[in-house]
Amino acid sequence: MELCSIIRPSQPRATVQVRFSDGRIFEGPPGHTLEEFACVANPYPDVTYVAAVVDGGLVELTMPVTRDVEVRLISTGDQDGMRIYRRSLVFLMVAAVRHLFPGCRLDVHHSMTFGGLFCHLENRPPFSDEELALLKRHMQELVAQNLPIRRIEMSAAEAIAEFRARGDDEKAELLAQSNKKRVALYQLGDTRDHFHGYMVPSTGYLRWFDLVPYSDGFVLHYPRRHEPTVLQPFVASPRLAQVFEEYNQWLELMDVRSLPSLNRAVADGRIREVVLVSEALHEQRIAAIAGEIARQRGRVRLVLIAGPSSSGKTTFARRLAVQLLANGLHPVALSLDNWFVDRERTPVDEFGQHDFEALEAIDLDLFNRHLRGLMAGQAVTLPEYNFLTGKSEPGQTLRISRDHVILVEGIHGLNPNLVPAIPAEHVYRIYVSALTQLNLDRHNRVSTTDTRLVRRIVRDAARRGYTAADTIGRWESVVRGEWRWIFPHQEHADVMFNSALVYELAVLRPLAEPLLLWVEPGTPERVEAERLLSLLRWFTPCPTDLVPDNSILREFIGGSIMEEFQPWLRPNRHAGSEPLAV
Repeated sequence: MELCSIIRPSQPRATVQVRFSDGRIFEGPPGHTLEEFACVANPYPDVTYVAAVVDGGLVELTMPVTRDVEVRLISTGDQDGMRIYRRSLVFLMVAAVRHLFPGCRLDVHHSMTFGGLFCHLENRPPFSDEELALLKRHMQELVAQNLPIRRIEMSAAEAIAEFRARGDDEKAELLAQSNKKRVALYQLGDTRDHFHGYMVPSTGYLRWFDLVPYSDGFVLHYPRRHEPTVLQPFVASPRLAQVFEEYNQWLELMDVRSLPSLNRAVADGRIREVVLVSEALHEQRIAAIAGEIARQRGRVRLVLIAGPSSSGKTTFARRLAVQLLANGLHPVALSLDNWFVDRERTPVDEFGQHDFEALEAIDLDLFNRHLRGLMAGQAVTLPEYNFLTGKSEPGQTLRISRDHVILVEGIHGLNPNLVPAIPAEHVYRIYVSALTQLNLDRHNRVSTTDTRLVRRIVRDAARRGYTAADTIGRWESVVRGEWRWIFPHQEHADVMFNSALVYELAVLRPLAEPLLLWVEPGTPERVEAERLLSLLRWFTPCPTDLVPDNSILREFIGGSIMEEFQPWLRPNRHAGSEPLAV
C-alpha cells in the first residue's frame, strides 16, 4: 500500500533534460542543440566551450538533443577543444583565402611550439605584407558576422566527384582509398571542404588568432590551451624550420608528398623502396652528425641527447655510437638517472608528488664534478641510483682517454643549466624528435605528438605490460613535462635529428588498432582512443617484416638488433693493455 502513495500514473514528458557534469539539469523542447543548452547554462562563460562529451562520446555542439543526456562540456582549455579550435581556424583561413585569392593553393605544414601553423602557397609567391593584412581583416570580418559552419553528410562517391570537379585530386584520392560509404563535409559561406575531425558551430568562436609572415610563407598564430584566449609571444625557430624543410625534401625525393601517395606505394608494391630510402636517409643523417663530432676530435668530449618521449632517442644514441666507432672514436654511455638525489631531497610538484623530471632532481654539482674528472683523465667512481631504496650507491670506477666521447641521454640535455661547469666548446647537443611532415592532405595535418603517442602505446603494451588506456592516461603528464623541460630549450641544440619515418603509421596501424579497441567504452581514454583509431584508418597497413632490424621504429615494435648493443667502455688499444674501466 505504501507504494501506491509514491507510484502513480503519469503523462509522457514533452521535454528533454540535459544533466551537466557539475550536477545542474536544464530542460527544454526536443530538437534544440547542445549549443543552446550550453548558452543558457553558461550565459557569460569565462571559457569558450566548443564541443561536448555525451554518454562517453565526443560530439559537436550542433547536435540536437532528442533524449535525456549527460553532458560534459569541452572547452578550448582541453586537448580536444583546442584541436577543434585550431581545425576550425584553418577552415576559416581556407575559406578567406579562396574568397580573396581564387585558385591559390594553400598548404598547412608543421606546427610552431609557441602556438601556430606554418602555411605555404604552392602556386604563387608568398603573400605580401599588404595581402596578409587583407586576409587577416577578412577573417576578422567573418568572425564578426558569426557565420554558421554547417556539417553536410553525403555519400563518399558524391564527395569524391565534387573534389575532382574542382581539381582537388589529392583529397578525392584520399577519400577513395578510405573505402568509406559516407563522409562529412563542412560548409562556410560558399566554401566546402573535408576536415578530419569536428568543428565549432560558427565563426564567432574564432576570435583569437593572428597571421605573421615567416620564412617563405606565414604562420597562423593561435593560443595554446593553457591560456586559450592569449596569443603567446612569437618565437622564430630556425633550426626546427630547417628540419621540417629537410624532411619535406625527403618526401619529394621519395615521391611521397602526402598520405594518398604513401597508400598508393603500399598498394603498388613500391613500399619496400620507400622503407629502404627512408632508412638510408636516417643513416646518412646520423653518419653526418658523427662526422661533425669526429671533425672536432679532442675538443668535443660530451654529447648530450635530448628529446620528447617516444622519439627513438635510445636507438639513435646507439646508432650514433656505431658511427662514432666507425670514425675512430670511443663512445661512453652514461645514464643521467644515476645522478638522482636521494629520495628525501627530490623536489615535489604542485600536487605534492615527487617530481623526478625536475632539473633539481639531479645532483648537478656531483654530475659536473664527475664529468670534469673524466675529461681530465682521472679515475672517477660513478654513482648508481637504487630506485628501490631511493638512495645513491657507489658504482663503477672509470677512467677515459681523449679518444673517448661521453654520451648522455636525458630530458635535460639541452638545458644550459645542466652542465654549467663544462666549457661550451667541449659540449655537443643533439635534439631528437619525431617531427612528422607527412599530412593526410594539404589542409589536414598529422600531429607529431600523435605519432609519438601511437609509438608509445605499441611499445608499452609489448615491453611494459601497460594497456592503451594506461598509456593514454599518463600521456597528459608526459606532455606537460615536455613543455616544461624540453621544448623551451630545443633551439639550444647544435643539431636536430628527425626520427620520423614516412611509412611508420602504416606499420603501426595493425599493431595499435587492437590495443585501442580494448579501451573501455564510456571512459575519457576511449574518447582519445577513438580519435587515434579514426586517424590510423586512413593508412593502408604495411607489413612489419619490411622494417630493417636497426630501424628506430624497431625500438617500438620489437626485433631491434641495436637492443643488445651497449657502447660501454672497452680497453683503449692506443693506451696499451690497461683497461679504462678500473
